[in-house]
Amino acid sequence: MMKRPFKTIGLIGKANHSATTQTLRQLYHYLNQNGYAVLVEEMVGTNLDIAGVEFVSLTTIGQRCDLAIVIGGDGNMLGSARVLARYDIAVVGVNRGNLGFLADLDPEDLETPLSQILNGHFITEKRFLLEAQIYRHGEIKSTNTAMNEVVLHAEKVAHMIEFELYVDGLFVYHQRSDGLITATPTGSTAYSLSGGGPILTPNMDAISLVPMFPHTLTSRPIVIDGNSQIKLLIPSYTDETIQVSCDGQVTLEVLPGDEILIQKSEHPLRLIHPKGYSYYEVLRSKLNWNEQTVVKRNP
Repeated sequence: MMKRPFKTIGLIGKANHSATTQTLRQLYHYLNQNGYAVLVEEMVGTNLDIAGVEFVSLTTIGQRCDLAIVIGGDGNMLGSARVLARYDIAVVGVNRGNLGFLADLDPEDLETPLSQILNGHFITEKRFLLEAQIYRHGEIKSTNTAMNEVVLHAEKVAHMIEFELYVDGLFVYHQRSDGLITATPTGSTAYSLSGGGPILTPNMDAISLVPMFPHTLTSRPIVIDGNSQIKLLIPSYTDETIQVSCDGQVTLEVLPGDEILIQKSEHPLRLIHPKGYSYYEVLRSKLNWNEQTVVKRNP
Protein backbone atom coordinates (compact mmCIF):
# COMPACT_ATOMS: atom_id res chain seq x y z
CA MET A 1 0.00 0.00 0.00
CA MET A 2 1.31 3.45 -0.98
CA LYS A 3 2.35 5.64 1.94
CA ARG A 4 0.30 8.81 2.27
CA PRO A 5 2.41 11.91 1.51
CA PHE A 6 0.38 14.05 3.92
CA LYS A 7 -0.86 13.37 7.45
CA THR A 8 -1.76 16.74 8.94
CA ILE A 9 -3.55 19.29 6.78
CA GLY A 10 -4.18 22.98 7.47
CA LEU A 11 -7.19 24.87 6.10
CA ILE A 12 -6.83 28.60 5.41
CA GLY A 13 -9.33 31.01 3.89
CA LYS A 14 -10.97 34.39 3.80
CA ALA A 15 -12.75 35.32 7.03
CA ASN A 16 -16.43 36.34 6.94
CA HIS A 17 -16.90 35.04 3.41
CA SER A 18 -19.87 32.68 3.06
CA ALA A 19 -18.64 30.81 -0.04
CA THR A 20 -15.24 30.22 1.58
CA THR A 21 -16.87 28.98 4.79
CA GLN A 22 -19.03 26.57 2.78
CA THR A 23 -16.02 25.10 0.98
CA LEU A 24 -13.99 24.98 4.19
CA ARG A 25 -16.77 23.06 5.96
CA GLN A 26 -16.94 20.60 3.03
CA LEU A 27 -13.18 20.09 3.10
CA TYR A 28 -13.05 19.65 6.85
CA HIS A 29 -15.63 16.84 6.80
CA TYR A 30 -14.03 15.16 3.77
CA LEU A 31 -10.54 15.17 5.28
CA ASN A 32 -11.78 14.17 8.72
CA GLN A 33 -13.72 11.21 7.31
CA ASN A 34 -10.61 10.07 5.43
CA GLY A 35 -8.49 9.95 8.56
CA TYR A 36 -6.46 13.14 8.27
CA ALA A 37 -5.62 15.39 11.21
CA VAL A 38 -7.04 18.82 10.30
CA LEU A 39 -6.09 22.24 11.71
CA VAL A 40 -8.07 25.37 10.81
CA GLU A 41 -6.55 28.85 10.71
CA GLU A 42 -8.09 30.81 13.59
CA MET A 43 -9.18 33.90 11.62
CA VAL A 44 -11.36 31.96 9.19
CA GLY A 45 -12.53 29.41 11.74
CA THR A 46 -14.80 31.83 13.62
CA ASN A 47 -17.69 31.09 11.26
CA LEU A 48 -17.14 27.35 10.93
CA ASP A 49 -19.37 26.22 13.83
CA ILE A 50 -18.15 22.60 13.97
CA ALA A 51 -17.53 20.93 17.32
CA GLY A 52 -14.02 19.74 18.11
CA VAL A 53 -12.15 21.82 15.52
CA GLU A 54 -8.62 22.87 16.48
CA PHE A 55 -8.07 26.53 15.61
CA VAL A 56 -4.45 27.65 15.27
CA SER A 57 -2.35 30.51 13.88
CA LEU A 58 -0.96 30.56 10.36
CA THR A 59 2.51 30.06 11.84
CA THR A 60 1.35 26.93 13.69
CA ILE A 61 -0.05 25.53 10.44
CA GLY A 62 3.39 26.03 8.90
CA GLN A 63 5.06 24.28 11.83
CA ARG A 64 2.70 21.32 12.24
CA CYS A 65 1.12 20.58 8.86
CA ASP A 66 2.40 18.73 5.79
CA LEU A 67 -0.10 20.40 3.46
CA ALA A 68 -1.97 23.72 3.53
CA ILE A 69 -5.13 24.21 1.48
CA VAL A 70 -5.83 27.90 0.85
CA ILE A 71 -9.44 28.70 -0.04
CA GLY A 72 -10.07 32.05 -1.73
CA GLY A 73 -8.45 34.22 -4.36
CA ASP A 74 -4.84 35.00 -5.12
CA GLY A 75 -4.84 37.62 -2.36
CA ASN A 76 -5.39 34.91 0.24
CA MET A 77 -2.65 32.82 -1.32
CA LEU A 78 -0.19 35.75 -1.29
CA GLY A 79 -0.83 36.54 2.37
CA SER A 80 -0.45 32.90 3.35
CA ALA A 81 2.62 32.36 1.16
CA ARG A 82 4.64 35.10 2.87
CA VAL A 83 4.31 33.16 6.14
CA LEU A 84 4.24 29.54 4.94
CA ALA A 85 7.30 29.86 2.68
CA ARG A 86 9.45 29.78 5.83
CA TYR A 87 8.34 26.19 6.46
CA ASP A 88 8.72 23.02 4.38
CA ILE A 89 5.00 22.70 3.69
CA ALA A 90 3.16 21.99 0.45
CA VAL A 91 0.48 24.52 -0.53
CA VAL A 92 -2.48 24.16 -2.89
CA GLY A 93 -5.25 26.65 -3.66
CA VAL A 94 -9.03 26.35 -4.07
CA ASN A 95 -10.29 29.25 -6.19
CA ARG A 96 -13.02 31.25 -4.49
CA GLY A 97 -11.78 34.54 -5.93
CA ASN A 98 -11.79 36.20 -9.35
CA LEU A 99 -8.81 35.39 -11.57
CA GLY A 100 -7.11 32.79 -9.40
CA PHE A 101 -3.75 32.30 -11.14
CA LEU A 102 -2.44 30.52 -8.03
CA ALA A 103 -5.55 28.57 -7.03
CA ASP A 104 -6.06 25.48 -9.21
CA LEU A 105 -8.89 23.56 -7.62
CA ASP A 106 -12.49 24.28 -8.59
CA PRO A 107 -14.77 24.38 -5.52
CA GLU A 108 -17.58 22.85 -7.60
CA ASP A 109 -15.41 19.84 -8.52
CA LEU A 110 -13.10 19.46 -5.56
CA GLU A 111 -12.93 15.92 -4.26
CA THR A 112 -11.59 14.07 -7.33
CA PRO A 113 -8.49 16.24 -7.96
CA LEU A 114 -7.94 16.59 -4.21
CA SER A 115 -8.04 12.82 -3.68
CA GLN A 116 -5.41 12.45 -6.41
CA ILE A 117 -3.18 14.99 -4.65
CA LEU A 118 -3.70 13.28 -1.29
CA ASN A 119 -2.67 9.98 -2.89
CA GLY A 120 0.60 11.48 -4.14
CA HIS A 121 -0.37 12.27 -7.73
CA PHE A 122 0.63 15.92 -8.10
CA ILE A 123 3.14 18.32 -9.65
CA THR A 124 5.46 20.35 -7.40
CA GLU A 125 6.79 23.83 -8.18
CA LYS A 126 9.16 25.97 -6.18
CA ARG A 127 8.10 29.63 -6.46
CA PHE A 128 10.64 32.11 -5.11
CA LEU A 129 9.71 35.22 -3.13
CA LEU A 130 11.44 38.59 -2.93
CA GLU A 131 12.74 40.13 0.27
CA ALA A 132 12.70 43.92 0.60
CA GLN A 133 14.85 45.69 3.21
CA ILE A 134 14.81 49.41 4.04
CA TYR A 135 18.17 50.80 5.21
CA ARG A 136 18.53 54.19 6.94
CA HIS A 137 22.01 55.51 7.77
CA GLY A 138 23.38 52.01 7.25
CA GLU A 139 20.91 50.34 9.63
CA ILE A 140 18.04 48.10 8.62
CA LYS A 141 14.72 49.71 9.59
CA SER A 142 12.13 47.33 8.16
CA THR A 143 11.84 44.21 6.04
CA ASN A 144 9.16 42.05 4.45
CA THR A 145 8.66 39.55 1.65
CA ALA A 146 6.56 39.46 -1.51
CA MET A 147 5.47 36.57 -3.70
CA ASN A 148 4.27 38.77 -6.57
CA GLU A 149 6.02 42.11 -6.47
CA VAL A 150 7.80 44.82 -4.50
CA VAL A 151 6.62 48.26 -5.63
CA LEU A 152 8.33 51.60 -4.99
CA HIS A 153 5.76 54.38 -5.30
CA ALA A 154 4.61 57.74 -3.97
CA GLU A 155 2.00 57.78 -1.23
CA LYS A 156 -0.22 60.00 -3.38
CA VAL A 157 -1.58 58.71 -6.68
CA ALA A 158 -0.04 60.13 -9.90
CA HIS A 159 2.89 61.80 -8.11
CA MET A 160 6.29 61.44 -9.73
CA ILE A 161 9.28 60.36 -7.66
CA GLU A 162 13.03 60.24 -8.24
CA PHE A 163 15.34 57.31 -7.54
CA GLU A 164 18.50 55.59 -8.70
CA LEU A 165 18.62 51.90 -9.66
CA TYR A 166 21.63 49.63 -9.16
CA VAL A 167 21.82 45.93 -10.05
CA ASP A 168 24.62 43.94 -8.35
CA GLY A 169 26.32 47.21 -7.46
CA LEU A 170 26.30 48.51 -11.04
CA PHE A 171 24.51 51.76 -11.83
CA VAL A 172 21.57 51.28 -14.22
CA TYR A 173 19.78 54.66 -14.31
CA HIS A 174 18.45 57.69 -12.51
CA GLN A 175 14.72 57.82 -13.11
CA ARG A 176 11.74 60.12 -12.65
CA SER A 177 8.51 58.12 -12.75
CA ASP A 178 5.53 57.05 -10.67
CA GLY A 179 7.70 54.23 -9.32
CA LEU A 180 9.16 50.82 -10.08
CA ILE A 181 7.63 47.33 -10.00
CA THR A 182 10.08 44.57 -9.12
CA ALA A 183 8.28 41.32 -9.96
CA THR A 184 8.86 37.60 -9.64
CA PRO A 185 7.76 35.19 -12.40
CA THR A 186 4.70 34.47 -10.24
CA GLY A 187 3.93 38.19 -10.12
CA SER A 188 4.52 38.72 -13.84
CA THR A 189 0.81 38.09 -14.52
CA ALA A 190 -0.31 40.48 -11.76
CA TYR A 191 0.39 44.22 -11.29
CA SER A 192 3.48 44.01 -13.48
CA LEU A 193 1.40 42.81 -16.44
CA SER A 194 -0.94 45.79 -16.03
CA GLY A 195 2.11 48.05 -16.12
CA GLY A 196 3.31 46.62 -19.44
CA GLY A 197 5.75 44.07 -18.03
CA PRO A 198 6.58 40.71 -19.66
CA ILE A 199 5.07 37.36 -18.71
CA LEU A 200 7.76 35.14 -17.18
CA THR A 201 7.06 31.41 -16.94
CA PRO A 202 7.21 30.16 -13.33
CA ASN A 203 10.28 27.98 -13.88
CA MET A 204 12.41 31.00 -14.87
CA ASP A 205 15.04 32.21 -12.44
CA ALA A 206 14.49 35.84 -13.31
CA ILE A 207 13.17 39.16 -11.99
CA SER A 208 11.49 41.86 -14.05
CA LEU A 209 11.94 45.59 -13.38
CA VAL A 210 8.99 47.55 -14.76
CA PRO A 211 8.98 51.39 -14.61
CA MET A 212 5.60 52.95 -13.79
CA PHE A 213 4.73 55.81 -16.17
CA PRO A 214 8.37 56.93 -16.66
CA HIS A 215 9.13 60.54 -17.58
CA THR A 216 11.09 59.35 -20.63
CA LEU A 217 9.56 57.14 -23.31
CA THR A 218 12.86 55.27 -23.76
CA SER A 219 12.55 53.64 -20.33
CA ARG A 220 11.50 50.02 -20.76
CA PRO A 221 11.09 46.88 -18.61
CA ILE A 222 14.27 44.92 -17.94
CA VAL A 223 14.51 41.21 -17.10
CA ILE A 224 17.50 40.35 -14.91
CA ASP A 225 18.93 37.21 -13.30
CA GLY A 226 16.90 35.96 -10.34
CA ASN A 227 19.95 35.99 -8.05
CA SER A 228 20.65 39.69 -8.64
CA GLN A 229 20.65 42.22 -5.83
CA ILE A 230 18.60 45.32 -6.62
CA LYS A 231 19.33 48.58 -4.84
CA LEU A 232 17.14 51.67 -5.04
CA LEU A 233 18.50 54.97 -3.71
CA ILE A 234 16.09 57.73 -2.68
CA PRO A 235 17.54 61.28 -2.97
CA SER A 236 17.93 63.10 0.33
CA TYR A 237 16.34 66.22 -1.21
CA THR A 238 13.03 64.61 -2.18
CA ASP A 239 9.88 66.10 -0.68
CA GLU A 240 7.52 63.30 -1.77
CA THR A 241 6.23 60.74 0.74
CA ILE A 242 7.49 57.43 -0.66
CA GLN A 243 6.48 53.87 0.20
CA VAL A 244 7.42 50.30 -0.64
CA SER A 245 4.52 47.87 -0.99
CA CYS A 246 4.83 44.07 -0.86
CA ASP A 247 2.10 42.31 -2.84
CA GLY A 248 -0.11 45.36 -2.28
CA GLN A 249 -0.75 44.07 1.25
CA VAL A 250 2.16 45.29 3.38
CA THR A 251 3.52 48.86 3.26
CA LEU A 252 6.99 49.91 4.41
CA GLU A 253 7.79 53.58 5.08
CA VAL A 254 10.64 55.15 3.12
CA LEU A 255 12.34 58.44 4.06
CA PRO A 256 14.60 60.74 1.97
CA GLY A 257 18.10 59.26 1.73
CA ASP A 258 16.98 55.67 2.38
CA GLU A 259 18.31 52.64 0.50
CA ILE A 260 16.00 49.79 -0.53
CA LEU A 261 17.57 46.38 -1.14
CA ILE A 262 15.51 43.78 -2.98
CA GLN A 263 16.65 40.22 -3.58
CA LYS A 264 15.44 36.64 -3.70
CA SER A 265 14.27 35.28 -0.34
CA GLU A 266 16.07 32.17 0.86
CA HIS A 267 12.71 30.44 1.48
CA PRO A 268 10.71 29.46 -1.64
CA LEU A 269 7.07 28.40 -1.56
CA ARG A 270 6.34 24.74 -2.37
CA LEU A 271 3.27 25.07 -4.57
CA ILE A 272 1.56 21.90 -5.77
CA HIS A 273 -0.85 21.28 -8.66
CA PRO A 274 -3.01 18.36 -9.79
CA LYS A 275 -1.57 16.07 -12.46
CA GLY A 276 -2.26 17.47 -15.92
CA TYR A 277 -1.68 21.08 -14.80
CA SER A 278 -0.50 23.35 -17.62
CA TYR A 279 0.67 26.92 -17.05
CA TYR A 280 -0.22 27.77 -20.64
CA GLU A 281 -3.75 26.47 -20.12
CA VAL A 282 -3.99 28.80 -17.12
CA LEU A 283 -2.85 31.73 -19.27
CA ARG A 284 -5.33 30.89 -22.02
CA SER A 285 -8.15 30.62 -19.52
CA LYS A 286 -7.39 33.63 -17.31
CA LEU A 287 -6.29 36.02 -20.08
CA ASN A 288 -9.00 34.92 -22.55
CA TRP A 289 -6.56 33.96 -25.26
CA ASN A 290 -8.09 32.50 -28.42
CA GLU A 291 -8.01 28.70 -28.27
CA GLN A 292 -8.70 28.16 -31.97
CA THR A 293 -6.25 25.67 -33.46
CA VAL A 294 -4.93 25.39 -37.00
CA VAL A 295 -6.67 22.65 -38.99
CA LYS A 296 -4.18 20.55 -40.93
CA ARG A 297 -5.33 19.74 -44.44
CA ASN A 298 -4.37 16.67 -46.37
CA PRO A 299 -2.21 17.46 -49.42
